[in-house]
Amino acid sequence: MVLLCAAGYAAAQKPAPADQALLSAYDAYKAGSARRFAIATSGLDGHVLLPWLDYWRLSLELEQAAPEAVEQVLARHAGSYAADRLRAEWLKVLAKRRDWERFGAQRPLLVRDDTELRCMSAQAGLQREHPEAADAARKLWMEPGDFAPGCAAMAEELARRGLLSQDAVWLRLRMLFAASQTNAMRYALRYLPRPEQPFESQLGFAQREPERLISELSSVRQQPLERRGAREAVLYAGLRIARDDPTAAASALSGRLGVLLAAEDRAWLWGQLAWRSAMRLEARALDWYALAAESKTVQLGDEQLAWKARAGLRAGNWRVVKEAIEAMSLEGKSEPAWIYWHGRALASEGNAVAARAGFQRIAGGTDFYGLLAVEELGYAPALPPAAYQPGEDELAAIGTREGLVRALALFRLGLRSEGVREWVFSLRGLDDRQLLAASELARRAELYDRAIAAADRTVALHNFGLRYPAPYREVFGEFARAAGLEEAFVLGIARQESRFIASARSVAGAQGLMQLMPATARWVAAKSGMKDFLPARVTEVRTNVTLGTRYLKMVLDSLGHPILATAAYNAGPGRARRWRDARPLEGAIYAESIPFNETRDYVKRVMANAAFYGALLQGKTVPFKQRLGQIAARDGAEQPEFLP
Repeated sequence: MVLLCAAGYAAAQKPAPADQALLSAYDAYKAGSARRFAIATSGLDGHVLLPWLDYWRLSLELEQAAPEAVEQVLARHAGSYAADRLRAEWLKVLAKRRDWERFGAQRPLLVRDDTELRCMSAQAGLQREHPEAADAARKLWMEPGDFAPGCAAMAEELARRGLLSQDAVWLRLRMLFAASQTNAMRYALRYLPRPEQPFESQLGFAQREPERLISELSSVRQQPLERRGAREAVLYAGLRIARDDPTAAASALSGRLGVLLAAEDRAWLWGQLAWRSAMRLEARALDWYALAAESKTVQLGDEQLAWKARAGLRAGNWRVVKEAIEAMSLEGKSEPAWIYWHGRALASEGNAVAARAGFQRIAGGTDFYGLLAVEELGYAPALPPAAYQPGEDELAAIGTREGLVRALALFRLGLRSEGVREWVFSLRGLDDRQLLAASELARRAELYDRAIAAADRTVALHNFGLRYPAPYREVFGEFARAAGLEEAFVLGIARQESRFIASARSVAGAQGLMQLMPATARWVAAKSGMKDFLPARVTEVRTNVTLGTRYLKMVLDSLGHPILATAAYNAGPGRARRWRDARPLEGAIYAESIPFNETRDYVKRVMANAAFYGALLQGKTVPFKQRLGQIAARDGAEQPEFLP
C-alpha cells in the first residue's frame, strides 16, 4: 500500500477492467437503474469497494427490501462507512413503516446522525412512552427550517398526544419569521387552534406592505392588541421593515408600532433590531440593545449576544463586552473567541488573575485565539520542539486498514466525494501516531487535503510539516517573491482555499490552488499583460499561482493591510473597506466583527495559517498581534481603484 501511494494515487490512470465495471455500476446507481447496475456488477464480488457496491445495490430498492436482506449486508460490512450510510437510510425506511422494534435494534449501531433521525428516535420514544422522549421532541421542534418528513411525523405525534403547547408553537413561529422562513411558518400555524391563528391574508399583508398594516391598525388602536395572532403579525411587519431599513423600524417602534405591542413584545423587537444593526456594524446597535434590556423577561439568544459583544468591541466598551459574554449559554461562552474576549474585558477592569485563568484555558491551541491567548500570557507562540515522524512500519500498518484502502481506491477512481467521506469515517478512534501515519500516507498519495485533515486531529503528538504542508513550494516561492508578497501569507491563503488540491472547483465556480473565479482570472491576466492566458489553463499550477499572487498583491496594495486583503480575497474589496470603522481597530477586533460568518472564519484561519507557515519556513515566529496589527479608520475621501 505504501509503495502504491508513493507511485501517486492522485495521478490519472486508465482504469483496469474491474474498475471500469465499478464506474459503470456507479453511473447506473446515480441514474437509478437497477437493471444496468446488475449487469455492470457481474463478476465484481471480490472488488475492494464491495461494501459500496452492496450499498448502491440496496439503495436502489431499499423501499421494497426485505429486512433480512438488509441486515445481512449490514452484518457483512459491519464497521464500514458504506454500512453506516445504508443503516441511516434503512432506519428512515423502518420509521416510515412504523417498525419500531427493528428501528430500536438498529438505531444504537449508527455512527453518523442527522436531525431527521433524531426526530424519528423521539417519535419512537413517544410511541413507547419513554419519559424523556417528550422533552427531546420539544427541543427538536425548535430546530430552524422546514421539517423533513421524519420531523413532521414527530410533530404530529407530539401534538396528537397533547404535548405541544400553544406557547411552544408561538416560540417556533417567532424563530421562523425572525429568519424569514415563511414556508416553515405556514406549516407551524396548523398546530394552533383556528381562533388563535393569524389570518393568512394578514401575514401576507405584513410581508408585502408592512408599513400599511401598522398604519391601519394604529389608526384605530390606542393600546396593545389583545389577540396574539394579530400581535405576531404586527411583529412580523416590524421585522420586514427592519430587514430593509432598521432606522425606519426603530422610528415606528418608538411611535405607531410601539402602541400596538406590549412592553415585552417591544423589547423582543428592539433585540431583533439591535442584532440586525450590529451586523451592519452600526454604532447605534448598543442603544437598541439597551432598550431590549429594559424588559427583564426577554432573553437574547447566543447569536444576538455575540453581536452585542462585537458591537461593544468596536465601540471599545469592555463593560458591554463582559455583560454580553456572561449572559450567553454555557456552550456559547465556552467558545475560544468568547473566552479570549472575556479575558480581555476582565483585564480592562484590573482583574488580571481571572483574565489569566481564561487565557490559560485556550492557550496553546492552533487556532486564532489560541495564538492570541499565548501572547496575553507573556509568551511567544512556537511550534512543538520536535515533530513526530511515523516510521515505515507504522505506514505499512495503517495502509492495511480497510477503510483507508477503500478511501484511496475511491480517490484513484475519481470518486472524490465518496473518498472524502470514507476517509473521514475511517479516522475515527485513531490515536495520534496512527493519525500522523494516515497523514503521511495521504501526503505520499498527493492527497494533501486528507493529509491536513488527519494531522489536524492530533492531540499530544504533532507534525506541523504534515499539518501545514507546502507542496509546489518552488512555484509558490517564485511567484510570491515576484509579487513582493510574504510566502507564508500566500501559502496560508492557498491552504484555506483549496487545501492544495490543484483541480479543486467550488460550487460558485472558483478554480485551482488559489480558487480564482473565471472572470477574476481573465481580468488579472489582462491587467498584468499575460499574453498566453487561456481560460482552460486556469487550474494549471503555475498559471493559477501566477494569477492568484498577482491579484492578492493588487488587493493588498489597494487596501494596505493583510487582514483587509484576506477579507477581500474571500468577500470582495468593497466589503472589506466598508467593514472598517470610523476609528482605528485592532486587527483581531476587525476580524471578529466581520459580518459574514464564512469570511470571519476564513480570515482567522488564514492569519493563523500564515503564522505557522512563517515559523516553519523561517524557523522563527513573528508576534501574532504584530502580524494582525491595526486597521486604519475609514477615509471618506479615498477613491479606490476598481478591483473585482
